Amino acid sequence: MPSKITKPLGVFLFCLLTLGAALAQTPQFVPFASAQPVLSAMRDALPPELKTSGPVTADAWNKWVRDRDKEIRARIEGGEAETLTNLLRLGVTYTKEPRISFVDLQNYGKDSAVNSLAEKRADDLIRALTGPHPSEGMLEMRVFLAKKGFSLTIPDGRKKIKAYLLANLAHQRDDVTKWVAELSAKKISIYQGFKNRGISTDSNLYPDYTLELHLRKMMEQGLLKAGSVRRVAIVGPGLDFVNKNFGSDFYPPQTTQPFAIIDSLARLGLADPASVDVYTFDISARVNRHIERARKTAAAGKPYTIQLLCTPLEQWEGAYRAGFLDYWQKFGDQIGKPAARIAVPAAAAEIWNRAVTIRPGVVMRITPVDMNVVYQTLPLQPEQQFDLVIGTNIFVYYGGLEQALARANLGTMIKPGGFLLTNEVLPGSAPSKLANSLQTSVLVAQGDTEYVYGYVRQK
Repeated sequence: MPSKITKPLGVFLFCLLTLGAALAQTPQFVPFASAQPVLSAMRDALPPELKTSGPVTADAWNKWVRDRDKEIRARIEGGEAETLTNLLRLGVTYTKEPRISFVDLQNYGKDSAVNSLAEKRADDLIRALTGPHPSEGMLEMRVFLAKKGFSLTIPDGRKKIKAYLLANLAHQRDDVTKWVAELSAKKISIYQGFKNRGISTDSNLYPDYTLELHLRKMMEQGLLKAGSVRRVAIVGPGLDFVNKNFGSDFYPPQTTQPFAIIDSLARLGLADPASVDVYTFDISARVNRHIERARKTAAAGKPYTIQLLCTPLEQWEGAYRAGFLDYWQKFGDQIGKPAARIAVPAAAAEIWNRAVTIRPGVVMRITPVDMNVVYQTLPLQPEQQFDLVIGTNIFVYYGGLEQALARANLGTMIKPGGFLLTNEVLPGSAPSKLANSLQTSVLVAQGDTEYVYGYVRQK
């Protein structure tokens, strides 16, 4: 039986580790000298605040980068509103009404049956939000609404919330319609398609599978060697509760990618899960708090449980289906063990689920850092630089100039010979320390190919 001092000692050590990590990792805004080469190379893409008749000045940059960081962080609220809308569309725990599919969404406001369905789901969701024992995800949405100034405790407040929910549903309909039209007309790049949308924390396992394939390919081509990965950074690790494709609300908010990466690195022999250091860079206070809570719980000796959800589709190519399902079945075998899964409700029967518990020692290898990698940087000593930086489904929220700034900035934090891996193309039209490297393409289905793009830090 553990002694009475075990838990307090674990918490004390956790506090020491957290303090040490915080002191060693203090982000600062990107200095003008570092940004200037990108600004000069992309002068035609500069925003009005920086696009003057003469060269950009340090004062103009310092003001713009701070103002722009605030604007980007404000978009987190739009992402939380999107999560609430997805809960309205796809949640199954609070209602017996059918879900609102993408086809239904396109007909909202035009079809009386869809309108009625949305009304009923909104009423049911509000009842769930006001319930005495809300789930963790429901509680987060309740807090979000309170921050927006809504009240669930009075009839007029609930009426306003319903109007807000339905207005956001209409906004999502218009947003999706516009996005599809612009992509079809090639007015926007798919890799910059969300640059004007709220920043969402939604995530899923599919990019993590493609990343493992890419890492394996890197080893086969001699770009990575066994045991060579010791420090990793993950940009936008995600905090999933109900995503826009096949989400539901029967599982609690969870972060998956940090553990997926450690698991893959261990499986491939690239890193030891007991000693690899993983930092997560995120501007969402909700994400950072979640990871910090997981670390605190791990310091007390408790594991972290992940529900591993996937939705195999008939149109998947045979090779992709077999490979992904094998990955899904093995997930966690290097860093934890199988756990009792949360049963999938009948209304979400297309979702498959299994669960794993992650060892506390592995959870403690992850440190969250509040940082926007476009506008903020870490002044790292050579021994602190990263072997790998990974960012999936995050740079899509930025335009070309900001993506170029991110590429240049991340290059300063990656050690020579290290890599940035992402599923989005980052412009190479401005100077950076990163050169294009290995690219992996994976055919998911006809007309649907997933990519990983590698960028290597030049020596």
